[in-house]
Amino acid sequence: MNKSLILVFVRNPELGKVKTRLSRTVGDSAALKIYNILLSHTESVLNSIPVDKVVYYSEEIQQNDLWSETLYLKKVQKGLDLGARMQNAFETAFKELYEKVVIVGSDLYDLNTTHIEDALQALENHELVIGPSLDGGYYLLGMKELHSAVFKNKLWGTDSVLGATLNDLKQQNVKLLEALNDIDTFEDLKAHPELLKTIKKDE
Repeated sequence: MNKSLILVFVRNPELGKVKTRLSRTVGDSAALKIYNILLSHTESVLNSIPVDKVVYYSEEIQQNDLWSETLYLKKVQKGLDLGARMQNAFETAFKELYEKVVIVGSDLYDLNTTHIEDALQALENHELVIGPSLDGGYYLLGMKELHSAVFKNKLWGTDSVLGATLNDLKQQNVKLLEALNDIDTFEDLKAHPELLKTIKKDE
């Protein structure tokens, strides 16, 4: 068994249910198109990394989608909020005796394999690793044992998450990766003209 595990949380790509803040500006159809591009990008980053991988769906497991059953285990997120869902995923991984567990989001066009490889490497000498996002949250979290405080008492989806998480971990040896821009709003999207072009073709 591989001792490292990558978790990726995804939303089931359904019209009107993904990228809701972005959709207020570009519409539901364009927001769904952008999200599907981001999912494909995330999968292309992860598929070549030689560790075990699990994709956690928000609603239900989908078969025959871009997440190949030969490369990814498939599970459903469980919990009342994002923190509970992440804690459940990490708890499951550690019960399965993984020694390094990294979770990554699925809405980063700037993500590349180096970020994941650096995170796994950082866990050799650090208790935790965090990839900060420019909006005050984080796009990646890795640990070698469960630190449940990071999953509790957070205002998920706000700019306070990273600061509150680091405050929880001030006694721990934490490695911070490069900060990246996750795409939640039209302002985020404007940083990626190539993505804007894909939806303008449909106008």
